[in-house]
Amino acid sequence: IIFFFFQFTSSSKMQVRASHLLIKHQGSRRPASWKDPEGKEITKRTLADATAQLEAFRQDIAAGKADFATLARQHSDCSSASAGGDLGMFGRGQMQKPFEDATFALKVGEMSGIVSTDSGVHIILRTA
Repeated sequence: IIFFFFQFTSSSKMQVRASHLLIKHQGSRRPASWKDPEGKEITKRTLADATAQLEAFRQDIAAGKADFATLARQHSDCSSASAGGDLGMFGRGQMQKPFEDATFALKVGEMSGIVSTDSGVHIILRTA
């Protein structure tokens, strides 16, 4: 019983830190962003286009041709772009489930594949 209690309380309070690069598309729940407030470009962007753009960014980062934070500042549709995509610390239940599950599954320093949520498509870098 004590082990179960420790395991439950430890995992329920666990927090991670991550950065992400979000690309919104015409199916996003809010098809507008800080760089496209009226959604003129986002509403033209298909899920396939957004995914292809992110996959190219992911390949450039993995190959050392680009820096995650720099690409997030330039291209992310999230307001966290100004912080290089940094979302700070968060725990379970604070993010959309697919995003949360992907982040908690990563090791520190590991980058995700493409993660789709109601907000759009993301690549995630777990930083703590």
